[in-house]
Amino acid sequence: MSSNFQTHDSALSASGRFGRLSYLGWNMLLGLSMFVLGIIAALFIPALSNSPSNTLIFILGAVAIIIYIAVIYFSFIFTIRRLHDKNQSGWLSLLMLLPLVNLFFFVYLSCAKGDAGTNNYGAPRITRGWEKVLAWIYIVIFPISILILAVTAIPAYQSYLDQAQQFQQYQQQINQSE
Repeated sequence: MSSNFQTHDSALSASGRFGRLSYLGWNMLLGLSMFVLGIIAALFIPALSNSPSNTLIFILGAVAIIIYIAVIYFSFIFTIRRLHDKNQSGWLSLLMLLPLVNLFFFVYLSCAKGDAGTNNYGAPRITRGWEKVLAWIYIVIFPISILILAVTAIPAYQSYLDQAQQFQQYQQQINQSE
């Protein structure tokens, strides 16, 4: 009996399809990996700054660039697979390079339903359990993190504006007294 779902494909290959939860789950895994690597780097950078040789810092910088390139590559792979699920060309993933457009494009890819049956890019892929768990964590954490960012950034920006205005008034007073 023939299955209407792909059971064997590499999630790290551009060929094939990603459903919404697979897309979000793999993006969450990528984000968690970057978070862990960032913490590790933050722990090692102070130790390396005391080093008499800048070679270690150069090596760490080179490794960071390689990791960043890998993250960009896999982000495109996941986006291409998600586009394939909607029977669209992977070339549309280049929209991720456009500021502001990329935010709306990400929301579109995260929310829009893919093709139910087989399309030009193959049969739908079965979403694994761990992908679903990571996707739902992503769905819950993302809005909360945006809210926390807004709650902290808006007052900080207002404080900056107040200080800038006070400094400007101070400068005007100095200029008038001269």
